[in-house]
Amino acid sequence: MSDEVSLGVDVGASLAKLAMRDGGGVRHELLPAAELERVAERVASLSPRTLGLTGAGAGELARRVGESVRVTEFAAWGAGVRRLLAAQRPDVAEPYLLVSVGTGTSVLLAQGMGVSRVGGTALGGGTLMGLGGLLFGGASFEALCALAAKGDRRRVDLLVSDIYRPGEIALLGDATAANFGKPDVHASQAEPADLAHALMGLVGENVALICAGLAAAHGVRRVAFGGSTLRGNTALRDVLGLITAAFGREPIFLEAGEFAGALGALELSGG
Repeated sequence: MSDEVSLGVDVGASLAKLAMRDGGGVRHELLPAAELERVAERVASLSPRTLGLTGAGAGELARRVGESVRVTEFAAWGAGVRRLLAAQRPDVAEPYLLVSVGTGTSVLLAQGMGVSRVGGTALGGGTLMGLGGLLFGGASFEALCALAAKGDRRRVDLLVSDIYRPGEIALLGDATAANFGKPDVHASQAEPADLAHALMGLVGENVALICAGLAAAHGVRRVAFGGSTLRGNTALRDVLGLITAAFGREPIFLEAGEFAGALGALELSGG
């Protein structure tokens, strides 16, 4: 193996994330997790000095690449997020929540240099791509994000203000009463951008509500969001940030947060 490159790979359900350290710092790459042979070939081409693997597909990749160090997913995420926060928000101290919004969503508690899973939901990028595919004929993730950024989910979602007059209930009028619940709105009639934005709202509101409840239960003020579903997804980030802040918690969106697991695998394998 070369003395030049150390590598961490996080093989998720949809994407394989690579974090590599060489003389120029840390670089990142994304590859489809379904093309595992291609991932293995990329690993081999780098001839890494150290190789850390994590994620659901780590075992299968390990069988293809030979010598490597397996790192548990939560430990990798904890180490990676600490590294990212040290560069982006050095003022943030434990405890805080780590939220990995990938194909599904996991919520971890970082406390006392340890990381433990405290909750999660099956809502995530898999939901967006599954329902988005049904609504928009198999649109790519990038196309779905771009479409949602131009929409207004209030034309699709049933709002509190659609049901109650001002002052009749102690809820904001702009709050969602029912996702996709606007009377007489059908997919064939609604604007695609509004439907895409409503889909982001469906996932984002529920993820944020779960995170806010877990943050309150564990006495945590800050919630760090990462994961591949947030990559280039301004609509989802906006919903997560709005709801999290509305419940008195501080949302932090990690730069390059989709690579937290890969970065942690790199760190914990000695790279």
